[in-house]
Amino acid sequence: MDGNNLSQRLKTVAKYVKNNRRVADIGSDHGYLPIYLVSVEKASFAIAGEVAMGPLSNAEHEIKLAGLSNQIMPRLADGLAAIKPTDEIDTITIAGMGGALIAKILEQGKAKLAHFPELILQPNVDEEDVRRWLVDNHYQIMHEEILKEDQHIYEVIDAVKADQPVHYSAVELRFGPFLINNQNAAFVEKWNDKITRLQSALHQMQSAKVPPVARMQRLNAEIEQIQGVLKNARN
Repeated sequence: MDGNNLSQRLKTVAKYVKNNRRVADIGSDHGYLPIYLVSVEKASFAIAGEVAMGPLSNAEHEIKLAGLSNQIMPRLADGLAAIKPTDEIDTITIAGMGGALIAKILEQGKAKLAHFPELILQPNVDEEDVRRWLVDNHYQIMHEEILKEDQHIYEVIDAVKADQPVHYSAVELRFGPFLINNQNAAFVEKWNDKITRLQSALHQMQSAKVPPVARMQRLNAEIEQIQGVLKNARN
């Protein structure tokens, strides 16, 4: 993978970036996403933010190699601290991290969101944490996508600032308000795998000398919830 040949995961993130945007890619690693966005003219300017010197050096190398040093600024910073007011960023991408970390980055960097940039987020796990942060901060989810690549399943969430408070049910926060109504093979596989893991945990608990009844009831309720969501899509 490089700036001209993205993984399917990053291509999906890039798909939701509108044309001619000013993008901050937080946790940019090699800078492949901003390189791609500038190369295809989806971004006129981009920041490749990294918290560690090693990945930042990788990004600097790739950006120079692509001849895009005038349009992509690699910056060593923690989270949204990579963004300066003069950057006039209108889109923020954060991909390849846990949902709890993404939510933490957004919360700690709230001052950088004063002009309500569009947020395109790709959590590897704990997607519910991301959706809950978006709701708590009046961001409305516009698109969601779930895909499988190299034996991993990823979700991409595209959100914009809403004029009014946003409300999603507990089920929508967990499964995704768009994904739950448009269940593809990756969605079904993800949640069937979750059922299998929960059932395995239940089996182990049942074998205990003193089974944890309350915990088992919670797991059974979780399994029933997932089965209900999958069943509703088939009906």
